Amino acid sequence: MNASANGASFWKPLLNLWSWLFLALILVFFEIYAQVEVGTTFLFRVYSLQSLAIAAAQILLLALGLTLVVVAGHIDLSIAFSSGFAAVTMALVVNMFGADGGVLALLAGLAAGILAGVSVGVVNGWLVSRLDVPSFIGTLGTYGIARGAALIVAGGAVVSIQNEAARTFGNGNVLGVPIPVLLAVVLALVCHYILTYTRFGVHTYALGASRASVERAGVDVKRHLMILFVISSVTAAIGGLVYTGRFSAGAANAGEPILLYAVAAVFIGGASLTGGQGTITGTVVGSLIIAVIQFGLVFSGLPPYWQFIAVGFVIIVAVIVDQSRDRLTGARS
Repeated sequence: MNASANGASFWKPLLNLWSWLFLALILVFFEIYAQVEVGTTFLFRVYSLQSLAIAAAQILLLALGLTLVVVAGHIDLSIAFSSGFAAVTMALVVNMFGADGGVLALLAGLAAGILAGVSVGVVNGWLVSRLDVPSFIGTLGTYGIARGAALIVAGGAVVSIQNEAARTFGNGNVLGVPIPVLLAVVLALVCHYILTYTRFGVHTYALGASRASVERAGVDVKRHLMILFVISSVTAAIGGLVYTGRFSAGAANAGEPILLYAVAAVFIGGASLTGGQGTITGTVVGSLIIAVIQFGLVFSGLPPYWQFIAVGFVIIVAVIVDQSRDRLTGARS
């Protein structure tokens, strides 16, 4: 019994910190590779840091709200096309103002895009909280609905825009820091505060651990779930708005390539498949890990599709770590 307890006490902290250790490991690996094989630095360049930060911000914007949903014991697969629906909606509204729409057109487009995201979140929340549809099935259905809606409103094509304010929103810098990165940082801080320091966050963790207990405590679980799915869709929609600004175009599939990465970031960061565990800080680390893998493999000259293999491998490792952590917790108790 003592040997089992000692083993658990040794491994549990390492498993809790594995994502940080893995991030440090791959950074060191790619830095050594760059120094030995290329004769340059992988990390200590402004271009590299900005590229990594932007890639991580794209993933993080879709993963932030998803983290709250996963902590509550659910999943949201619709975030990919919540993002695309918002991107197309923004582009269409910006074009309504013409090429000279300026900041007013940008603000109107941003507002319309966020409303598009809210609409998807409301549908998800209604399906899961009111009709008791399993979130995996419900959000898979809205994944298709949002995708079809985005393609319909876009006429099946990419919607290009000509708006300097939108271009600045997606590609500008503040004191050398890209605006999308600043936006992701602000949203991460807000979500971290909500999940860590508010009663809403306490109820979210409790909901993932035991819905029956939360209901007995008098929490309006249906309303809580509705809010969670709206938050998830809105953060994903903001990712779509950034996409439109960066590329001066709204595309229905704007978030589709990032869906796997966003889900991976949440679980790599320590969220549990069964709910009740997970942090925004962990999701930030997970997003950075995936961004480093993406940039590092491209830097190494490997074809882009190797990224999917690498991320898939890390997802499997994350699940194994999660299961091992649960077993050690049981052993310790």
